[in-house]
Amino acid sequence: MAKPVPRLTPDEIERIIATAWDDRPPFAAVLRQHGLSPGQVVQLLKRELTPNAFKIWKARTQGQPMAAARPARRS
Repeated sequence: MAKPVPRLTPDEIERIIATAWDDRPPFAAVLRQHGLSPGQVVQLLKRELTPNAFKIWKARTQGQPMAAARPARRS
């Protein structure tokens, strides 16, 4: 199991989510820019994104076709 996600500011969370959506593969960029492991990125996105957005992101990282560009975060 991955280490817990450290406490992050809302701005840091937004930047990590943007990095995860923009880069392919996203994990190397997130690790380089924010210091989070792949497991921590998955935990963070699962917590912050809607279930459908997380499903789309996960499919995208696995090389499957993506249904939408960038769904909204949870409120």
